[in-house]
Amino acid sequence: MSNNNYDSTKDSFNSAKEAAKETFEEAREAASHAADDFKKEYDSFTSNSNNKRILAGILGIFFGYLGIHKFVLGYNKEGIILLIAGILTCGGAGIIGLIEGIIYLTKSEEEFYQTYQVNKKPWF
Repeated sequence: MSNNNYDSTKDSFNSAKEAAKETFEEAREAASHAADDFKKEYDSFTSNSNNKRILAGILGIFFGYLGIHKFVLGYNKEGIILLIAGILTCGGAGIIGLIEGIIYLTKSEEEFYQTYQVNKKPWF
């Protein structure tokens, strides 16, 4: 292989390497912006107590045995307890989630906010 071909191949390789590096950086930056936008939207959605009330209520009714509604409200310990109880009882603990979901949805927005966000009442 002549030096000329070697240099040409090396230049092509370096060009491709730089293009790939730039593309990777652009993709990483785009992903970072998308993640930031998603976090802002999620925070905005969950900061509204009415949205949180509706989300927790629906999750409690349909997936109460997994304790997901507890995690949405920030009650991680209670969520883990309900998840473990749901697994050990083959979903039998779902009645708790069902009851809580109905309670969440029947409370007014202000009552829900005061009870579960301000006073941090973890059960019923």
